[in-house]
Amino acid sequence: MNKVVLIILAILLPPVAVFLKQGMGKDLLINLLLCLIFFFPGMIHAIWLTTK
Repeated sequence: MNKVVLIILAILLPPVAVFLKQGMGKDLLINLLLCLIFFFPGMIHAIWLTTK
């Protein structure tokens, strides 16, 4: 998938971007928890995962 699209998704919908990049797993669960606590940490986590 195109990295630019994944980065835009990571900014707008972090769990979706993590799901598309990593699939179902611990990274998705961590991102969902971070987004529930506060949106910004979930967004940072998603951007980090999509760019590495």
